[in-house]
Amino acid sequence: MVIAERFLDDFEDEMERLRQVLERAPADHFAWRPHPRSRSLGELALHLARIPGWAGSMLERDAYDLAHEGAPQGRTPPPERADVLALLERNCARARAAIAGTSDAELSAPWRLERGGEVVRTLPRVRALRTYLIDHVIHHRGQLGVYLRLLDVPVPALYGSSADEPG
Repeated sequence: MVIAERFLDDFEDEMERLRQVLERAPADHFAWRPHPRSRSLGELALHLARIPGWAGSMLERDAYDLAHEGAPQGRTPPPERADVLALLERNCARARAAIAGTSDAELSAPWRLERGGEVVRTLPRVRALRTYLIDHVIHHRGQLGVYLRLLDVPVPALYGSSADEPG
């Protein structure tokens, strides 16, 4: 399970960075959005807290079909930041357990992203986890950092210094 151990190192680092940014998300601004087509701050925080929860289904199934998404999960964020952080912690714990229990062979097996039964992309399962879990978090965490900046909330130093904190 060498692959799982290495992957979990990256997972832990990025989830800690995510936690730092979510801890700054002001619940009194959860309804705020920078543009009418953008998610609200609370919707974005909720989405970020849910992403680690995808690991289990990615490890249990050989594919995910975007056409079968069904009704979107509730977009209304919990009223408190602590609720978002608690959801993140639950999903991270589930992801850790699922990943740690997966063999190198299972993590190397192909996984597909589909739309209406048509294959959009096939890649090794560990790469799918990296792309659709960790990289997805990094992408949206960056958006949340912009939201914080626009609301004049100090942005944490994540990979080095930020304009608000020395690295």
